[in-house]
Amino acid sequence: MKKIIIFGATGSTGVYLTDYLCEKLKDKYEIIAVGRRKTDYFDRFGIKYYSVDVCSKEEYKQIPTDDVYASVILSGVLPARMKGYTPEDYVDVNIKGTLNIMEHLKHSGINRVIYTISISDLHGYLPENKEFLPDMPIRYKYGTDHTIYAITKTAATQIIKTYFHDFGIRYFILRLPNIYLYSPEKEYYVDGELRKISYRYIIDRAINGEDIELWGNPDQKRDIVYVKDFCQFIYKALFADCESGYFNVGADLMVTMRDQIEGIIKVFSPKDNPSKIIPCPEKRSCDDSHMNIDKARELLGYEPEYDYISYLEDYKKEMNSDRFRGL
Repeated sequence: MKKIIIFGATGSTGVYLTDYLCEKLKDKYEIIAVGRRKTDYFDRFGIKYYSVDVCSKEEYKQIPTDDVYASVILSGVLPARMKGYTPEDYVDVNIKGTLNIMEHLKHSGINRVIYTISISDLHGYLPENKEFLPDMPIRYKYGTDHTIYAITKTAATQIIKTYFHDFGIRYFILRLPNIYLYSPEKEYYVDGELRKISYRYIIDRAINGEDIELWGNPDQKRDIVYVKDFCQFIYKALFADCESGYFNVGADLMVTMRDQIEGIIKVFSPKDNPSKIIPCPEKRSCDDSHMNIDKARELLGYEPEYDYISYLEDYKKEMNSDRFRGL
């Protein structure tokens, strides 16, 4: 069978994607998982897994190169996982690691590469421009913990585009907002310091029937993209018959902060002791922005499947699953 190689398979989105593609492509394609961790997690699914440091060329020798149809590159260093601040890690992994991956893939007969970036390369448009288009010129916001990260991710996309021109490897660059999902991790780093993930914190308070603060403007909105719609998006990009390009991942699901919290209370709070909402208009509001997905609809045939409440209900089921056991 033809192979699809997922780099970054042990990350939170990688775990969901590997499972999703195995289910959708059963008996049609072989899914190969690659990550940095040492783990036997994928054994129970019958998936071949290779532990590889993407910065080490020697370690790529173990990964198959025959009959590769496509590769999804989710690997990379993220600000949310960086304790302190070591910008050279962004250069080593996001740039050099991507170059190593493309060098490994170039003679494999590969049809396409799917690569993910965040919206941080467009943060310079905020707050004036609230809608992101997939082909907008890059505009960084300087002076943040995301600036060097965004620059290195942009450099990686240029490397991938070079392999399209030199070797005909089609590229699909997917720009992501926050991807909402259940995982055991409830904290992340902001400016190198550990903080609680806000929506995880709110869900935990709702489960306990505790009061929940509604910060800032309650009518500010967020683009809510559930991880299983993200997986569906990648699945569509894997088999779309269209030209290379940039695509926005979105859900057309702009949900106000008030509706977000009310939905969480509805799904997670005890019926006999629901959480109460405490308005805090003096505190910081969320960013108000929207991912335009018209191009993905037209060229990939992508259509979001989860509305806000169905995402929360499925998230609740995921909490009780053993998806991350042993990882």
